Amino acid sequence: MTEQMTCFDVETSDGIATVTMKRPERLNSMIPEFWSELPALIRDIDSSGEVRAIILASTGRHFSAGMDLAAFGGGEDSSKGKDAGRVGANLRMNVLHLQETFSVFEKVRMPVIAAIQGGCVGGAVDMVTAADMRYATEDAFFCIQEINIGMTADVGTLQRLPKLIPEGVCRELAYTGRRMPAAEAKSVGLVNEVFADQETMLDAVHEIAAEIAEKSPLAVWGTKQMINYARDHSTSDSLDHIATWNAGMFRTGDMKEAFTAQAEKRAPEFEDLLPYRNGASNI
Repeated sequence: MTEQMTCFDVETSDGIATVTMKRPERLNSMIPEFWSELPALIRDIDSSGEVRAIILASTGRHFSAGMDLAAFGGGEDSSKGKDAGRVGANLRMNVLHLQETFSVFEKVRMPVIAAIQGGCVGGAVDMVTAADMRYATEDAFFCIQEINIGMTADVGTLQRLPKLIPEGVCRELAYTGRRMPAAEAKSVGLVNEVFADQETMLDAVHEIAAEIAEKSPLAVWGTKQMINYARDHSTSDSLDHIATWNAGMFRTGDMKEAFTAQAEKRAPEFEDLLPYRNGASNI
């Protein structure tokens, strides 16, 4: 995306794209523009083939306060007088649209790393649970806010969080709406590491992203695909899937370069992934 965005800044360097939420004065709440800008820019980054890791960061005291309900509420009720079944069907489609905003993290070819400071609330939990990895500052906390406002979370938290932390802990957070501090989040495996402040965290996360960027992007893509597939399928199905994947995707070029670089005591140099447009290769 080349146009100016309302909710995000994007900076790309050395194969790493840093996507930063930029509305700290509004606690980086998720206004309507957020839900269209985020999936579009993530797909744009993916389609270039030049990026090997994405860092999702934020600005201000808090990572994100989640969905801005005020921005979505108000105005004339367009469903008034309409058939209830049709209204419900449209509501379902709207929820599926919101879900896809974060599901795109799992579908892109490179890892997405979330760097979280301060509050990560409501929709922000939906968002970071879709990332490949999460890192946090000491003052960070996580809250499934939906239960506190009388609704069931519906954009991914309840589907992904039980696969990241013990189910009983997930249920407690979801039923009570309490805040989970960063130290507890690390102890149950929600975040990989906790840092003293945001600057230290971002430096460390960039080092991790840089290490990923040094690897074969095709091998990283395959690894991400297999981990996500194994999460949602049986061991038998997952073993079959990797066999099929490698039958089609595995080529010796990157492995040869890795061994040659090791023998020559240098860093390997791997080709970028090929770009694509509208789901099709540009070659």
